[in-house]
Amino acid sequence: MTSPAIKPPLTIRLCGPRGFCAGVDRAIQIVVLALKAYGAPVYVRHEIVHNRYVVEGLEAKGAVFVEELDEIPAEHRAQPVVFSAHGVPKSVPEDAVARNLFYLDATCPLVSKVHKQAMRHQRLGRHVILIGHAGHPEVIGTMGQLPEGSVSLVETVEDASIWEPPVDPAHLGYVTQTTLSVDDTAGVIARLQERFPALTAPAADSICYATTNRQEAVKQAAPGCDLFITVGAPNSSNSKRLVEVALKAGATHSILVQRASELNWDEIETLGPIRTLGLSAGASAPEVIVDEIISAFKERFEATVDLAITAEENEHFLVNRELRGLDLTVADMAFVNGDHAPPPRV
Repeated sequence: MTSPAIKPPLTIRLCGPRGFCAGVDRAIQIVVLALKAYGAPVYVRHEIVHNRYVVEGLEAKGAVFVEELDEIPAEHRAQPVVFSAHGVPKSVPEDAVARNLFYLDATCPLVSKVHKQAMRHQRLGRHVILIGHAGHPEVIGTMGQLPEGSVSLVETVEDASIWEPPVDPAHLGYVTQTTLSVDDTAGVIARLQERFPALTAPAADSICYATTNRQEAVKQAAPGCDLFITVGAPNSSNSKRLVEVALKAGATHSILVQRASELNWDEIETLGPIRTLGLSAGASAPEVIVDEIISAFKERFEATVDLAITAEENEHFLVNRELRGLDLTVADMAFVNGDHAPPPRV
């Protein structure tokens, strides 16, 4: 009789805070409540948050995701359309009004704060520098709050070194995308301030509390990790930043995965012995997927979980006024928190 194989020991450093932030939680609640209030279909412009698990779960409940408002059939114009947590240009709600559509704005309040900061700069006669990533929905939405030509996008320190203002350098103000690397953004701001000493900062930090908190937890957990895993989508800016932060903080290897099924065990074996694993999740990733990852490693390792907690988050954002009279059931809350199984992919 052969004895069972002995599992190698593994320490999992589980970061906290991780996963859903208040803005993501609010956005998902808005779609779930809209389905309760108005019935299916509820249309959602763009992914409500950058997570396929969440999107597929909402689709199973009756949400229909579209990229543009003209995809909504004429016979469904009385049904609500929800704008994603990333924010939209001003032209989008204007288009909704022109089409006689009923919309619910799920823009994260912290993204809306950046919009207001940018508009304040512009109102006070400043040309706005937006530090962010080209093509990201949040950047598109923020730039779309301002008249064309009144905002310039700067992505890197290199960009900051060569960018030339279209106005008097004494009249510049900056804001940032909410999901950037805190350290990298500090470098870009420092270079801009070096070149343009009169550059005006926003009234409050643009990078959101959840982004900062998750990066700080990763910085604490990553040193000495043989492998660091971030749960998140490849189009999630804040999740990709956690992968980078882990490497810079001392993890030997750092990867991004959406589900446990994506773990390539043959590839992981080539990395060498994995004795310490770091684990976090981007702000759009539900906790159930973190649990999936832990279970997958426990099948192969004698794993113990150590918590790396750097902050507690108690933020809560109210849903739209039209939905506040509705109550979420226990089952609804479980769904919002990610405790559901979307239909399998074909």
